[in-house]
Amino acid sequence: MRKWISALVFFSFCLTTLSAQGKVELFGYFESQIMGAKIKSDFYQLYTNKLRVDLKSTLSDNITFAANFDYIIYHGKTKWNILDFLASSITSTVPDGMESFYVIPFSNRHFLDNAYIKLAFKHFDLTVGKQQISLGTGYVWNPTDVFNIKDPLDPTYEQLGHNAVRLDVALSSAHTLTALFSPDDTWKNSGKLIQFKGRISHFDYSLIAIEKVWRFHDYTQFDMENMNFLESPERRQLLGASTAGELLELGVWAEYGYNWMENSKDFYELVVGADYTFDFQTYVMVEYYRNTLGKTNYEQYNLNDWMRLFVQEQKAVSRDQIYSFIQHPATDLLNVGISTIFSISDKSLALVPTLNYSLSENVEIMAYLNFNFGKEGKVFAKNMGSGGLLRVRVYF
Repeated sequence: MRKWISALVFFSFCLTTLSAQGKVELFGYFESQIMGAKIKSDFYQLYTNKLRVDLKSTLSDNITFAANFDYIIYHGKTKWNILDFLASSITSTVPDGMESFYVIPFSNRHFLDNAYIKLAFKHFDLTVGKQQISLGTGYVWNPTDVFNIKDPLDPTYEQLGHNAVRLDVALSSAHTLTALFSPDDTWKNSGKLIQFKGRISHFDYSLIAIEKVWRFHDYTQFDMENMNFLESPERRQLLGASTAGELLELGVWAEYGYNWMENSKDFYELVVGADYTFDFQTYVMVEYYRNTLGKTNYEQYNLNDWMRLFVQEQKAVSRDQIYSFIQHPATDLLNVGISTIFSISDKSLALVPTLNYSLSENVEIMAYLNFNFGKEGKVFAKNMGSGGLLRVRVYF
């Protein structure tokens, strides 16, 4: 509650001060959403109402302030037990009496998602504060992004802000150098990033180096003192590259990151993708993803793999996956499509019909259904449940 009041006071102060100067832009959206899933014989529903308020002010020719505040409330089934989705071979390893520790709660949230000031000069930009950090060219998966993990069923949904100091230096009209520092309790544990971007012919490319602590948990050991699963932080160093451009009228992209781990086994991630829009406006896309942290045999999946996937501490359980998407404008306002996510490693499939409808310039509806086809214990197993999502968003 105190955090909510403090954030509201800060937000109101910024709005009042900037409004007095007559230089503030105020905008945002209201979003109402229902998510449902059929688990065994029951159909569960989670409702979400979200208000996002953004403000932006250009204080001078080279100084910009921006912030946004999110207010989210949940109702319906607000507690989901992960064990309900898992195979009996996994749930049988959970000690008696610990089942309630594997519940993911959805509690009302009020937070300042982004708040930063950007200083723009002739040869460089400096951005300080909580800001978006979006890395890589992949659509569903980003091997070079250690700050965010996308939902494969909804990969374009906005990502949370991160505290950082970012410097962008223009080396030439086609080359940029970016340095970023994301502070933690010590310099050693803080995130550091350096990235070089350039362009050759029809292709943009980037080279990137990152050091960051990966704060995942051991979901087989509970820390009674902190009332949470035992945290297992580990330093991660990444070298990667990405590219995107056009080849033979196809949009193509690729992204690669190799990770040196402090204690765990080193691993790499790779994405290769392509898309094309036909003359009759049908759009098709395919993206392949490999993550050697994942496993090739579904019988090797364990409780930690599943929990880290569900709480977005890691991007994949299986090693190789492929995503495909087809969309066609049924009318000027309605796009219908279907996506599939196939785990090559364990031969399971998720089928996701989609719909996007614009009621007006400021009102949009997005919906999808999700059907899983796979044996128990696989990534897209039938026992994981089938369901869908309906989202209505009004911009102001």
